[in-house]
Amino acid sequence: MTAAENVCYTLINVPMDSEPPSEISLKNDLEKGDVKSKTEALKKVIIMILNGEKLPGLLMTIIRFVLPLQDHTIKKLLLVFWEIVPKTTPDGRLLHEMILVCDDLQHPNEFIRGSTLRFLCKLKEAELLEPLMPAIRACLEHRHSYVRRNAVLAIYTIYRNFEHLIPDAPELIHDFLVNEKDASCKRNAFMMLIHADQDRALDYLSTCIDQVQTFGDILQLVIVELIYKVCHANPSERARFIRCIYNLLQSSSPAVKYEAAGTLVTLSSAPTAIKAAAQCYIDLIIKESDNNVKLIVLDRLVELKEHPAHERVLQDLVMDILRVLSTPDLEVRKKTLQLALDLVSSRNVEELVIVLKKEVIKTNNVSEHEDTDKYRQLLVRTLHSCSVRFPDMAGNVIPVLMEFLSDSNEAAAADVLEFVREAIQRFDNLRMLIVEKMLEVFHAIKSVKIYRGALWILGEYCSTKEDIQSVMTEVRRSLGEIPIVESEIKKEAGELKPEEEITVGPVQKLVTEMGTYATQSALSSSRPTKKEEDRPPLRGFLLDGDFFVAASLATTLTKIALRYVALVQEKKKQNSFVAEAMLLMATILHLGKSSLPKKPITDDDVDRISLCLKVLSECSPLMNDIFNKECRQSLSQMLSAKLEEEKLSQKKESEKRNVTVQPDDPISFMQLTAKNEMNCKEDQFQLSLLAAMGNTQRKEAADPLASKLNKVTQLTGFSDPVYAEAYVHVNQYDIVLDVLVVNQTSDTLQNCTLELATLGDLKLVEKPSPLTLAPHDFANIKANVKVASTENGIIFGNIVYDVSGAASDRNCVVLSDIHIDIMDYIQPATCTDAEFRQMWAEFEWENKVTVNTNMVDLNDYLQHILKSTNMKCLTPEKALSGYCGFMAANLYARSIFGEDALANVSIEKPIHQGPDAAVTGHIRIRAKSQGMALSLGDKINLSQKKTSI
Repeated sequence: MTAAENVCYTLINVPMDSEPPSEISLKNDLEKGDVKSKTEALKKVIIMILNGEKLPGLLMTIIRFVLPLQDHTIKKLLLVFWEIVPKTTPDGRLLHEMILVCDDLQHPNEFIRGSTLRFLCKLKEAELLEPLMPAIRACLEHRHSYVRRNAVLAIYTIYRNFEHLIPDAPELIHDFLVNEKDASCKRNAFMMLIHADQDRALDYLSTCIDQVQTFGDILQLVIVELIYKVCHANPSERARFIRCIYNLLQSSSPAVKYEAAGTLVTLSSAPTAIKAAAQCYIDLIIKESDNNVKLIVLDRLVELKEHPAHERVLQDLVMDILRVLSTPDLEVRKKTLQLALDLVSSRNVEELVIVLKKEVIKTNNVSEHEDTDKYRQLLVRTLHSCSVRFPDMAGNVIPVLMEFLSDSNEAAAADVLEFVREAIQRFDNLRMLIVEKMLEVFHAIKSVKIYRGALWILGEYCSTKEDIQSVMTEVRRSLGEIPIVESEIKKEAGELKPEEEITVGPVQKLVTEMGTYATQSALSSSRPTKKEEDRPPLRGFLLDGDFFVAASLATTLTKIALRYVALVQEKKKQNSFVAEAMLLMATILHLGKSSLPKKPITDDDVDRISLCLKVLSECSPLMNDIFNKECRQSLSQMLSAKLEEEKLSQKKESEKRNVTVQPDDPISFMQLTAKNEMNCKEDQFQLSLLAAMGNTQRKEAADPLASKLNKVTQLTGFSDPVYAEAYVHVNQYDIVLDVLVVNQTSDTLQNCTLELATLGDLKLVEKPSPLTLAPHDFANIKANVKVASTENGIIFGNIVYDVSGAASDRNCVVLSDIHIDIMDYIQPATCTDAEFRQMWAEFEWENKVTVNTNMVDLNDYLQHILKSTNMKCLTPEKALSGYCGFMAANLYARSIFGEDALANVSIEKPIHQGPDAAVTGHIRIRAKSQGMALSLGDKINLSQKKTSI
C-alpha cells in the first residue's frame, strides 16, 4: 500500500508561507523547552510529517520528553502524532518503541481516556492492540458515557479488523446494550450489532419493540435502518416490524419521521401505508423552516406520485399539499403547485380552485415584493391549466383573474389575457360574462401590450348591438377629445394664456445695523405650474409614439363597424357608426403625421389604418368574411394545435410511468426466490450512500460503453521515464483525478511528486503528497479539483522526482493537458416561450457559431447538435416537421450551478447546389456569463468537425 493510498483521518490547515524548521531545533524544543514551546514544536512535527517529511530521529525524543507530560493539549496532539507517524520498519515489522505509547487507557480524565479509545479505532497494527484488550473491555464499565461510547466503537473496529483479538465482541456488546441507559452508548452498541451480528440486534429489538417511541432519536434512526435491511433481505419479516415503523412516524425528531416514511413506502404499498407516509412528508414540509429540506421532501412526494397505484391515494391529500403554499420561497411554491396540478381530479378540482383564488387575492394585498409578481403568475397559470382540463371551473375563475388585467406587472397581466383569450374561444357560454368584465376593467389597463390584446378580444367577440356601442364608448373615453391634434394644440396654447399674477408678500419689520426699524415688503411674480394632466390611456400611448396599438384599434373598429352594419337595419345609424369609426382612424393618422408624438407613425401602421379606412368605405362581403371569420378561425386552429401537443406530451408521460409487463416475462414467486435473487431490488440506504460519495458504478456497469476506460486520459508518452495516465471522475461540484504513475526505469525514484495547476473556474483542493517508487513499480495518486461554474477548464502540470544516488538536479516530465468537458455540468431543461424571450433579451453574452458540417439533412443536424450539447429543443415537433429547405429552432439547457444557456439554430439547405449540398447557417448562443457562451460555442464547433455522414 503506497503512501498516497493511506487513509487520512486528520486534516490540518498549513500556512504555506512559513519556513519549515530544522530537525535539530525541533529536538531542542521538545527536550528542553517549556510546555508551550513543546506544544508548538509538536504541532510543527505533525505538519511536517503530513507534508511527507520523514523525521525518524524524533520518535524516541517525543516518547522520552513529551509522553510523560500531563498537559491535555499535548495529550490530544500526541494522539494525532501517533496516528500519522510511521509505525513499522521498512520490512513491515512493528517498531519496538511503539509498545511504550498507549498508556492513557487508565487515565483518570475521561476526555483523555475517550480520545485514546477513538485513536485506537484508527490503528491497524494488531501487535499494538493485543496488550490493550483488557483495558478496553474495562472501559465499557466506566462511569462516564463519553468513555463508554468510544469503548464500543473501539471494540467494533477491532472486531471488524482483527476478530481473533476479541471473538466474543457481539455477546459482550449485547449484554452491555441490555443494561445501558445512555442514548449515545446504546446507539453505538446497537449499530455495532447491526453490522456484526444482526440476529442479536433483532433479539434485542424484539424485547423492547414497544418502547421504541421512548428512545432517543439517534437510536431510533439506527432501528429504522435495521428494519429496512432485514425486511429488504427477508420480506417475510415485514409484518413483524411494520407496526414499529408506523409508531416511528409519530417521533418528535424530523429525521426519524423522514426515514420512517421512506422505509414504510418501500415495505408496504397498501393505501393506508402510503397515506400515512405522505401525510408525514407533508407535516415535515410545513414544520421545517429550511427551504432545502422542504424541496427534498417535496421530491419524495413527487416520486410517490410517479407510481400509478399511489397516485389515487395522493389525490385525496391535495388540500393538505396546498398548505405548503404558506411558505414564502418561490421554488417551493412552484414545485407544490406543479404537484397539486398533476394530482387534480374531478373530485377535488373545486376545492383546489377555491384555495388558488384565495391565494391570488392575497397576492393583491401583499406589499410589492419581487417574488409576489412571479407567484401571481404561477397561480394564474395553474388556474388556467385547471380551467382547460375542467371547463366547468372557468366561470368561477375568470371574474377573479380579470381584475389583474389592470395589474402593473405586465407578465402576470399577459398570462391572464392569454387565459381569457383561450376561454372566450373555447367556452361559448362564458362569452357574455368575459365581454362584460373586459369592458369594466378596460379603462384601468396600464400596459400597452395588454391594451392591444384587450382591443382584439373586444373587437372579435362583441356580437350584440349594446356591446358594440359600449366598446365604441370605451374607445372614445380612452382617446379623449377629438380631433386629437387640434385639441392638443389648443391645450398647449391654453396653458400659456393666464397672465402672471402679482402677489404681495407679508410685511416684515427688520432691525438695521444702527438699531432703527425698517419696514420691507416684497413683490413676487409667479406663474402657475404646469400640471401633469391625467391623459386618457390610449391618448397617452399614441402621444408616446406607440402607434402599433393604433393599428390594432383600427382593426377592432373595422370589425365592430362591419358587425354593426349587419345587425342594424337603419341606414342612418349604420352610416353614423361607420363615419365615427373612420373619424377616429383619420384623427390618429393626422396625429401620427404631426410633430406632437415623441416618435412618428411607422409606414406599416399607416398602411394598416389606411386599409381599414378603405374596407369601411367599400364594405365588400369578401373583406367582411376576412375580418369577422378568418381571424377567429386562425385562433381556433392555433389553440387546437396547442391542445393536441399538450395531450401528446401527457400521453408520453403516462406511457413512461405505466409499467409494461411482457407476456413472456418470468413470474417471481417470493417463497421460491433464492436469497441472492431477493437482493435484486435496490437497497435505498446503499444507493443514497453511493450518491453522496458520487459513486456511479451502477450506471457504468449498466452501460459498458460508459465505462471508466472511456474517461482515461494519457498524460505522458510510453518512452518517458515515468508513464502517467489519469481517470477523470466528475462528481457534480468536484472532479477526482485518479492518476496512475509507473516508474519505467531501473532506478528508485524518490520524492516523486505530481504538481498540478488549473485554468478556468477550477481550484486544486490539496497538493498530492510525494512518493517513493521502486524500479518498475507503480502507484495511484488521487487529486481533488473543485468546480465553481460551467466553463471549459484545463488541468495541466508535471511530475518531478529525484533519482536515488544521482547527484543531478530534480528531473521533470511535463504532462499533457486534461480538458474538462462542460457537458458533465449541462442538463436539458424546459421553459415557456415568454421566459425564453425574456432571458434572450436580458443575457448580454452572445456567441455566434457558423455552421460548418458535412451533414446534408436539416433534421439530422439539429438532432446531432442536441445530442452534442445536452440541450433541449423548445420548438414543437409540428413546427419542425415538413421540408422547406429552412429550419429555425430554440434550444435551452441549465447547468447544475443554475446557469441558463439559450441557443437559436437558423439553418438552411442551399437547394440550388444540389441534393448533396451541406447544411449552412448560424447558431447563436446566449448566456449570462461569458465562459458559458464561449464553452458551448467551442463544444458545437468541435462536434461539427467530428461529424461523419
